Amino acid sequence: MDIENFEQTDQNSPFRRMNGYVEIMDTTLRDGEQTSAVSFSAQEKLSVTRLLLEDLGVDRIEIASARVSEGEFNSVSKIAQWAKANGYIDKIEILGFVDGTASLDWIYKTGCRVVNLLCKGSLNHCKHQLCKTAEEHLSDIKAVVKKANEMGMKVNIYLEDWSSGMRNSEEYVYQIVDELQYQGIQRFMLPDTLGILNPDETGSFCRKMIERYPTLHFDFHAHNDYDMAVGNVYEAVKAGVQGVHVTINGLGERAGNAPLTSVMAVISDHLKIKTNIVENKIYHISKVVESYSGIRIPNNKPIIGDNVFTQVAGIHADGDNKKNLYFNDLLPERFGRTRSYALGKTSGKANIRKNLQALGIELDDEIMKQVTQRVIELGDQKEVVTLEDLPYIISDVIQNGNEEKPVRIINYSLSLSQGLRPMANVKAEINGELHEESAAGAGQYNAFSKAMYKMYKRLGKQTPELLDYEVDIPPGGQTNAIVQTIITWRYAGKTFKTRGLDGDQTVAAIKATEKMLNMIETDSMPNIKYGNLP
Repeated sequence: MDIENFEQTDQNSPFRRMNGYVEIMDTTLRDGEQTSAVSFSAQEKLSVTRLLLEDLGVDRIEIASARVSEGEFNSVSKIAQWAKANGYIDKIEILGFVDGTASLDWIYKTGCRVVNLLCKGSLNHCKHQLCKTAEEHLSDIKAVVKKANEMGMKVNIYLEDWSSGMRNSEEYVYQIVDELQYQGIQRFMLPDTLGILNPDETGSFCRKMIERYPTLHFDFHAHNDYDMAVGNVYEAVKAGVQGVHVTINGLGERAGNAPLTSVMAVISDHLKIKTNIVENKIYHISKVVESYSGIRIPNNKPIIGDNVFTQVAGIHADGDNKKNLYFNDLLPERFGRTRSYALGKTSGKANIRKNLQALGIELDDEIMKQVTQRVIELGDQKEVVTLEDLPYIISDVIQNGNEEKPVRIINYSLSLSQGLRPMANVKAEINGELHEESAAGAGQYNAFSKAMYKMYKRLGKQTPELLDYEVDIPPGGQTNAIVQTIITWRYAGKTFKTRGLDGDQTVAAIKATEKMLNMIETDSMPNIKYGNLP
């Protein structure tokens, strides 16, 4: 049977799926809020609700557990008021408990009308947590469902610990569903509560449920304890479940729930099944939830991580230039993002050309070769050279090309200690002769300057006057950013500037100083009295 054509199959087929798509139920505001240290305010919950329903297009959302607190009651009431006014009230669901009418009354008073009733899906839970028989538990469930129907509320059933139930007490699971399937329940929700399933088990257990109860609507609810939540969702949908539960950014208790982003992509790309998700809204909503929750999105998180659309190896950029050889179906534009090409020690010309295209800059082959080498050198000093760094690097290469350098800073040692003056030991080659000096100063660069001054004084050479010292960091403010140091000098009646580029501010200043000394030696100092920067 072709799963891609499931909507045309017989209604008793395990591939039967209502309306030809999979429902997405987001439980970020309920199960996701059970992430350690995560608590959303009332305004944050309303904001996320609106984004999920109006922008992202999820089918249903679970926003809270009944009877948690007065604050939660107020939050839910506020959301219910908005949802009712905007036609979404049937999409708002609340976790309720088999506690007589207590949960139902709480939910009803908030204005919500859908209860997700938490029942026991394994004999182990029923016997040892409730201390009841299956028959006693069923009697209690039926009473709550009957009351909910009388109140005009819709009921979905969570079979808590269903995965363990199918492993260890399958007949108990069937006993519960056999009795409840005619009670007017909307959906039976199959949770892998402890995240214990593997994909093979998930597919097998879901097929058993669907084949035994072909007219019921089943949701699958995955947890990620073994890092198999997305794979388990894949098998559940393949088996024929009609809905899956997700959270934004994979938030949830312990290792979290199945993340909406990966689930949506797998359903769409691998199973060729439709959802109502608006893909290009995903990244924005993920970043909003990241901000509200305080839980950072890992850089390598599929689809929404900072690095997942960044090519690093030069060969990848080269392949993309030629025929998009390193593209897959997860195109960044689908998700409101753009592809980037990292600059670092593994970069080649292709990576740099991609970044130059983004900046609208063209370079000749010789300058390109020098820029590539400079990027590699800087990449050895820091993890990644950013797009914002590139104009600084180009400027540095153009102004510090392969001209004659009679002055070379061979090596140096800088020390900084609490309570002691900074020290510098410097070795330099001046017109083919080696010189070495040490000095203390007010700072590391000051100590370096004094050591160089000693050399020049011993040689009887005139030294320049430092007029201004400027440090410039590209946008972003990261602590490992490339630093550009621009120093203004006066020498022999001329005022001019030199610049140095490095991941370290002091090293950048030393490079600017070396360039200044070479300009003096070669008498190539421009005059910028009128503001012209060389």
